[in-house]
Amino acid sequence: MKPSSTQSLLSAIATLGPFGYAPAPGTVGSALALLIGGAVTITLGMIPLVIMIIMVTIISFPAIDAHTKITDKHDASEIIIDEVIGQWLVLLAIPIVASPENTYLYTLLAAFVLFRIFDITKPPPVSTAEDLPGAAGVIADDIMAGVLAGVVIMASFQFYGWIVA
Repeated sequence: MKPSSTQSLLSAIATLGPFGYAPAPGTVGSALALLIGGAVTITLGMIPLVIMIIMVTIISFPAIDAHTKITDKHDASEIIIDEVIGQWLVLLAIPIVASPENTYLYTLLAAFVLFRIFDITKPPPVSTAEDLPGAAGVIADDIMAGVLAGVVIMASFQFYGWIVA
């Protein structure tokens, strides 16, 4: 059965169009999220980022479900909308500076690396969250990876100040 145009559109949202089919799609999705999220926080602040996280999280459930139905694959590697959510959550842990100083940019890079480490290695509770059924499990592991990366970022601020001074 051919997917409806709505299902096809939602599937394309889940994969961020062609980016989900690139080599290392999770890393590509995280990098795109970092660029967009970093630009938003630098220029507009945290509130727009929070709104974006909420909106993308809401649309990700039907998008992931549609892609899963079309491909008959649960948590397919080309689904990268969940990386966007997780990467953006890490950014909430980074204090905004008035301009993109080197220290802020280095901290963004650290947020990217930490998120990818937790997302790839999936230590508990990331691996536990992944066991949730359906789209919730696809999204929850990236949320947990983002939360863990954010905790590391916040702890580093608490104990050391900026990650790179």
